[in-house]
Amino acid sequence: MGGGPGGLYAAALLKRLDPSRNITVWERNTPHDTFGFGVVLSDETLGGIEHADPEVYAALQAEFVRWDDIDIVHRGIRHTSTGHGFAALGRRRLLEILHHRCRSLGVELRFREEAPDPARLAQTHDLVIAADGVHSTTRTAFADVFRPHITAHRCRYIWLAADFPLDAFRFEIAETEQGVMQLHGYPYSADASTVIVEMREEVWRATGFDELDETESVERCAKIFADALGGRPLRSNNSAWTTFRTVVNERWSHGNVVLLGDAAHTAHFSIGSGTKLAVEDALALAACLSEQPTLTDALRAYEAERRPVVASTQRAARASLEWFENLALYLRQPPRQFAFNLLTRSRRVTHDNLRLRDAHFTEAVERGFGCPPGTPPMFTPFRLRGLTLRNRVVVSPMDMYSAADGLPGDFHLVHLGARALGGAGLVMTEMVCVSPEGRITPGCAGLWSGRQAEAWRRITDFVHTRAPGTAVGVQLGHSGRKGSTRLMWEGMDEPLDDDNWPLVAPSPLPYKPGSQTPRELSRAQLTDLREQFTAAAVRAARARFDLLELHCAHGYLLSGFLSPLTNRRTDAYGGTLEKRLRFPLEVFDAVRAVWPEDRPMTVRISATDWAEGGTTTEDAVAIARAFADHGADAIDVSTGQVVADEEPEFGRSYQTPFADRVRNEARVPVIAVGAISSWDDVNSLILAGRTDLCALARPHLYDPHWTLHAAAEQGYEGPGVVWPPQYRAGSRPPRTGRTDAPKPRLTLSDLPFAEAPGA
Repeated sequence: MGGGPGGLYAAALLKRLDPSRNITVWERNTPHDTFGFGVVLSDETLGGIEHADPEVYAALQAEFVRWDDIDIVHRGIRHTSTGHGFAALGRRRLLEILHHRCRSLGVELRFREEAPDPARLAQTHDLVIAADGVHSTTRTAFADVFRPHITAHRCRYIWLAADFPLDAFRFEIAETEQGVMQLHGYPYSADASTVIVEMREEVWRATGFDELDETESVERCAKIFADALGGRPLRSNNSAWTTFRTVVNERWSHGNVVLLGDAAHTAHFSIGSGTKLAVEDALALAACLSEQPTLTDALRAYEAERRPVVASTQRAARASLEWFENLALYLRQPPRQFAFNLLTRSRRVTHDNLRLRDAHFTEAVERGFGCPPGTPPMFTPFRLRGLTLRNRVVVSPMDMYSAADGLPGDFHLVHLGARALGGAGLVMTEMVCVSPEGRITPGCAGLWSGRQAEAWRRITDFVHTRAPGTAVGVQLGHSGRKGSTRLMWEGMDEPLDDDNWPLVAPSPLPYKPGSQTPRELSRAQLTDLREQFTAAAVRAARARFDLLELHCAHGYLLSGFLSPLTNRRTDAYGGTLEKRLRFPLEVFDAVRAVWPEDRPMTVRISATDWAEGGTTTEDAVAIARAFADHGADAIDVSTGQVVADEEPEFGRSYQTPFADRVRNEARVPVIAVGAISSWDDVNSLILAGRTDLCALARPHLYDPHWTLHAAAEQGYEGPGVVWPPQYRAGSRPPRTGRTDAPKPRLTLSDLPFAEAPGA
């Protein structure tokens, strides 16, 4: 059902695998109807087609327009990055090739004909492939099984064409009185190019596009982007302004009905993956039907194989989509950095692979950023008040649950000392609690006594003496309603079996069912808490910490005031965001007043609660701006852990877009966290201007010398990282063995049966 590239290619593959199959394709439109103009396919997808069906591959090869360059035009300045390797052809021509291939194999193609009801097809056919697009009637018919989630986004776009070939993939930014707009364009034949014009909904309406007909819209777009088009016109093909919709389904099959392509999932056009995903779906489905003993097994295997790939692509597409939605945030960047930011927006193109593709361009971006020759961005210094960090790597706070009565011991010395020796610019303690009642677990460290301060001084002295140039910071916090729980490995967030202590919080709300209900804090208790924080800060200064971070994230006490889900107060400390900020700002001001003037203070926030009705990104920007106005030197932007029923969107670097938004909207330095796992990610985020520092937790548990090894792997030996003399002999990466590339997913060139007539 559906005669797009995915449906046609699935039909051709299945018929080629077994010529005895009777396969029918229903398509409601004519053979020549298509929406959009060009299609871009990656080398990866083409490789799969080449091995699965050399005839289709050869036909595509004869039609492709190929180019290597991407042009980014920003404020009249064009920057070109090369080495990207694109291949495109007209969508209509792609369909013609697939029509011919299907007919030559004996597939029945029915055009201008609505497919029968999918439930009836399922009764009369062995397999029903629903390739009926983003508006899939099949998905709607079985919505109770597939359980689709469809998200509309903030931009309007229109798909157009120009009757001349662009000489590169072109992104052009237009800043108008109504707002910012962007053009995405690329050649798809020797005499034509696809042109997509996109802008936020409010800009679209302010410009008057909502009142223009198709012809007027096309003419207006051509006028706005006259420079990119050389004054030439644009043309349409029943083109209409639309809003992109992200489609996600909880299931992809129901009995003998299976979703494929846009019916199952969509990915924003800015990463060019719609046709690619559909074709790869067809390849995987055909392979699984050949490999598995039953249809049920095959459909289960198909979904298991494709779902992780699609999820990864959708995360990249979502990052790209949101980058363009928030394009106005980056307009003040220098044009070359802006170009790098655009190229790396989806996190699929990174600093390292862009350097391999186009070293000249990447080195120019680095020079503009201020990197000395041969210095990766992560090894450039960064200044916070009177503290200069020699590199941009932070060992993120990680609770170790290994203190006795709040006293850090030998474990903390070895843990933090090892990571300081490992080369990071800043090593942070775990959350250090300001009172015994403020602990999360009995194993949490504290700073409520002079004895504890002396124990911390032992650790800071080690760092300053044995890892000179490495800064060590303390994170002060109070557990709030998340306290009096077991050690993490004994049951995270589970209440203690005995010896519990009473909890306090902004409102008397337990963290989760079965948790202790805290008492609502009185005005007098708020004063006592503020004094506990200031007393701990004084001890931290005496312990010679270089930086202090106030923990206002993850649902602990100060975070509990900020979130509307955990603060239900009706006094001056609850209600509006301004009121919810009041007590955390009072604590910040009190701590800043006793913390040495030349030493920086940062604040960790949860930029979203990952729960309906919780903190929004707009709230996070306002919270960050408020702390910055009160003297915070940087905002450590984390997310979640505020409510137990959160639904986070995990993935590589999944929290960094929030840091990006805070940095570029609140105009405050930020620390990015959240599944940043490679030095390539760190370089990319910093050079693109999305963060100033990167905090890594689990990578530093896996490898205490992560930063030293990052320097070695990049061949860097400058002042941004220093090997301890005892470890110098290990400063070169060891040799590794050769690894072979994976074999093609589906190879049909040596089938034991004859081709169908006419193939």
